[in-house]
Amino acid sequence: MTTYTALPIDSQALKELRVTDDAGHPMSPVTDEEGGAPLRCCLRRSAPGERIALVSYAPLRRWAAGTDARPGAYDEQGPVFIHAEECAGPDLQGHPFADAHRTVRRYSADGRILGGRLVDTVTDDAFRNAFDDPSVALVHVRAVEYGCFLYEVRRPSA
Repeated sequence: MTTYTALPIDSQALKELRVTDDAGHPMSPVTDEEGGAPLRCCLRRSAPGERIALVSYAPLRRWAAGTDARPGAYDEQGPVFIHAEECAGPDLQGHPFADAHRTVRRYSADGRILGGRLVDTVTDDAFRNAFDDPSVALVHVRAVEYGCFLYEVRRPSA
């Protein structure tokens, strides 16, 4: 049985985002007094007192830069939370941020949206259903409330 892996923002991209985000803005860290922000660097929620930053991130653009994809109008950027300093990265047990309805958005190898699906809970079945379509190269899991990118899952190697 295939297991699907949630991918955080990669370390090189995080290094760049901690200087200038994908919209060209310098990082502006804050102390998270309440906690609970969904961190895309380690795929967990922030704890009270952690130093975090809200940065603009273009996940499809960064993925496409390493492929032959040309996402065109689907190249979007949006806000994501990251630790203000380097962190240990994810220590995953199951799927992160599975505590609410999520959208599983499918993309082709050329970076075009192939559709999406609202799921009650993020499970391997959601990814299995997405990757049943052979034209799906990767999947973005997004928050329903604002459409924010949470993480990506790529087609498993054969």
